[in-house]
Amino acid sequence: MLIGVLAVAAAVGLVAVAALLFRVLGRGTDDRDPGGASAGHAGSMLSSLFLLVFAIAIVVPWTSADSARQNTYAETQALVEAYWAAAPLPAPDAAQVREGLREYARYVLEDEWPQMAAGHLGTEGTARLESLRARVTELPITTDEARGARDTVLERMGDLSAARRQRAADVGTALPPGVMLLTVLTGVLVVVFPFLAGARPRGLTLVPVTAMAVLLGVGVYLAWNISHPFSGGLAVKPDAFVSALHEFQRIPEGH
Repeated sequence: MLIGVLAVAAAVGLVAVAALLFRVLGRGTDDRDPGGASAGHAGSMLSSLFLLVFAIAIVVPWTSADSARQNTYAETQALVEAYWAAAPLPAPDAAQVREGLREYARYVLEDEWPQMAAGHLGTEGTARLESLRARVTELPITTDEARGARDTVLERMGDLSAARRQRAADVGTALPPGVMLLTVLTGVLVVVFPFLAGARPRGLTLVPVTAMAVLLGVGVYLAWNISHPFSGGLAVKPDAFVSALHEFQRIPEGH
């Protein structure tokens, strides 16, 4: 924050020093025209800065939401593979492990997903996975087939835990507040710049200025609306977990 304030102060100071120096040296001419070189240069730079910041405010959340969506499918893929791998485990352990996986998927879908819009995961999900993993580790194994099945389930559950940690990171992803603040600030400056430069739009000339202001306001709102991957217009839906629960129903018992 301090560095930002110092940068702004340095920029303002540079303008003041340049204006004073060129006046003392007698270089250049006074420019009071709203369409003159000073206003034209400042206006084009303001527009470019707004477009740059606005592009960041759109592209970064869009990319984050797409990555988070793919990660949810990676998580449910590990979940389904663990469900398949549990089939050769001794009875009734296989059924219990599969039920634990189904309960985890239902928990994420029904209880945890609504909390993710607020920027955090539920506290129970990790405990559920750790408990189920410990249960699989402690299963009494007497055959090579069951031992191989247990090792595969544990490996898939490791993938599941890693995917869950990635989802936790995705939930905490948000556009830096400074980017949104700068988007709003530059948008406001672009709208009021003609007035600051000395222009006084009247009559029909107010129509394009008003239209620009409305569209800039809508654009800034849309950037804010998509700033979090699990809420707003680009919110990641729990489709992957819905599909996983449906796939569980299609997998035969004992296979």
